[in-house]
Amino acid sequence: MLESESVVNTLLRDYLYDLVKEGKRLDGRTFDEIRPIEVKEGTFTKSEGEAWIKLGKTQVLVGVKFDVGEPFPDTPDKGVLVTNAELLPVASPTFEPGPPNEDAIEISRVVDRAIRSADAVDLNNLVIKEGELVYMIFLDMYVLDHDGNLDDALTIASLIALGRAKYPKVIYKGDGDVEVLDEKESLVLKDLPINFTFVKIGDALLLDPVLEEEMVAEASITIAINQEGKVCSIQKRHGYFTMEEIKKAVEIGRSKWTDVASVIRREI
Repeated sequence: MLESESVVNTLLRDYLYDLVKEGKRLDGRTFDEIRPIEVKEGTFTKSEGEAWIKLGKTQVLVGVKFDVGEPFPDTPDKGVLVTNAELLPVASPTFEPGPPNEDAIEISRVVDRAIRSADAVDLNNLVIKEGELVYMIFLDMYVLDHDGNLDDALTIASLIALGRAKYPKVIYKGDGDVEVLDEKESLVLKDLPINFTFVKIGDALLLDPVLEEEMVAEASITIAINQEGKVCSIQKRHGYFTMEEIKKAVEIGRSKWTDVASVIRREI
C-alpha cells in the first residue's frame, strides 16, 4: 500500500470511529437503519426472471435462467440450483476483469447458502424424471455499483428475480426425448431468507454498512433470517463477535425482516 493511501485510510478510520462514539454514521442513519431499497422498473435481460435493485448507492442486477439436465448423483430427486456472482470492473476500482475471484465466490456462496438452508426454492418440485432429468436454475448476479453490503443487496435481488421467474413446462417422453410446451410454470418461493450484514466499529454494531464502514470495520458478519425468525445461515468474514453481539444482531435482523420482506413481496 502506498504511504498516501495508508494515511487516507487512517484518517478515514479515525473519523468514522469518532462519529460512532457520538452515536452517528457517515450518511446520517441510525446504527440499525437499512438504506432505502429501490427496485427499477423495466426489462434489462433476456432471462426468465430478473431484478435490478438499488440499496442506497449500491446497485445490483440478478437474472434467472432455466435449462434441463441430469440431477446431481447424490440428489436424484431434486432440481439443480447454480449461483454465480460477477464483480464487474465498472462497479469499483478494486474489481478486476477475469474469472470470479475469492470475493465473488464467497458472495455467491453466502446468497446460495441462505436460499438452500431455508429451502426457499422447492427443488423437489423441479424433477422431470427422477434420476434422469430435472430443471436447472442458473442464478446470475452482477454488481453494477459497489457502495457496500453486496451480500444483502444480491440476496434481495435474487429473491425478487426467483419469485418473478417463469419457466416452460417440459414433458419427458423417454429415451432422452422431451417435449417443451408453450405452457409456463411459476417458480414458487416457499420462504424468504433475508441476509442482514453487520460490521463492528468500536463497540457499535452497524447494520447495512456502506463501503467506507466496511473498509475500516474490525469485524463483519452476515446472518440470514427466514420467515419464522430462525437463523438459517451465518457467514463471518473477519474479526470476532461476542455471543451477546451475535444475539443482538439476530434480534435486529428479526425486527427488520418484515419491512424488507414486504418490499420483496410487493415486487414479485
